[in-house]
Amino acid sequence: MSFASLGLSPAVLKAVEKNFFSTPYPIQELAIPAILKGKDVLGIAQTGSGKTASFVLPILQQLQTKPLGKNRHINTLVLVPTRELAVQVGQVFHSFSNALPNRIKSLAVFGGVSINPQMIQLQGVEILIATPGRLLDLVDSKAVYLSEVEMLVLDEADKMLNLGFKEEMTKIFALLPKKRQNILFSATLGKDIDTITEFLLHDPVKIEVVPEEQNIDLINQIAYSVEDEKKGPYLRHLINSQKMSQVLVFTSSVHRADAVVEKLKANNILAAALHSKKSQGARTDALRNFKTGTIHVLVATDLMSRGIDIPSLPVVINYELPRSPKDYIHRIGRTGRAGTEGTAISLISKEEEHHFGVIQKKMKKKVELKQPDHI
Repeated sequence: MSFASLGLSPAVLKAVEKNFFSTPYPIQELAIPAILKGKDVLGIAQTGSGKTASFVLPILQQLQTKPLGKNRHINTLVLVPTRELAVQVGQVFHSFSNALPNRIKSLAVFGGVSINPQMIQLQGVEILIATPGRLLDLVDSKAVYLSEVEMLVLDEADKMLNLGFKEEMTKIFALLPKKRQNILFSATLGKDIDTITEFLLHDPVKIEVVPEEQNIDLINQIAYSVEDEKKGPYLRHLINSQKMSQVLVFTSSVHRADAVVEKLKANNILAAALHSKKSQGARTDALRNFKTGTIHVLVATDLMSRGIDIPSLPVVINYELPRSPKDYIHRIGRTGRAGTEGTAISLISKEEEHHFGVIQKKMKKKVELKQPDHI
């Protein structure tokens, strides 16, 4: 199937071509025609499945023929759980809009930075991508109005609910017009998602994209038995001996991420931390420097990894295991993407061995626990 068969206009198809998109992902094949028809959509899809373009393209197409609305009365609202995802979604809107004859102004807003520039930039915005808390701050400041919203997108709704945004989302829903198109994406279906779905969506088109199992098969998984106090030296040995130039390291806490980075820097390894306690500027710099190769190691917590989208990331290292087997699969899935091979290395202490066994059972894949070659 091609993008041309999905009902997209010639102008949008040119924008797709300019952004080097060739064949649509399964979520795009199903969601784009439904959204273009004005249907409510419930999409169950993991990060990296192509879902962002599946709502960005039809939204931009629909706005191509609409007259500009009242200033500060946005047409489309996209709610996201993290600053990083807001920036990422905003970049997708921006890159496609720039390739269209009628450019549509979009803006990503989030907390952790000054609100005043965002208030000024909201002039003429038609598409707003926002974290819930900052959106309510802007509404309270009368910098933006939600009474004219025609399309509402909830991206990674499960994460928003897990992070405690339910109350803020309820306040936002109360400010929106009842008649609108709703698009909801979530990685999982649960009780909270079911409740929001019943409340929010009207006769939705339900789309479920199951993650491709072969993605894990593209990942060379290696595990080493390493005690906690020796993980730092062994991590540095791996990076240096294998000449790793781009490696994403996962820790289970903000404190541990900072400690790992401090030790790496002390040993002349270019590294930065990415976690919720960092300022937005520091987080943006860390991610940009990692993508461009200015730093070689990015040490992140699980939540922050959702803003990291690098198609050919070669190596992921689990400095500590996550609590959930699903989070383990999400972590290692940062590598081995887009048909390329990748390597995932886990450093397993004695205390983590049982949990690592549970993870292997859940993902139905055995990973040999090796003794390290150097400590």
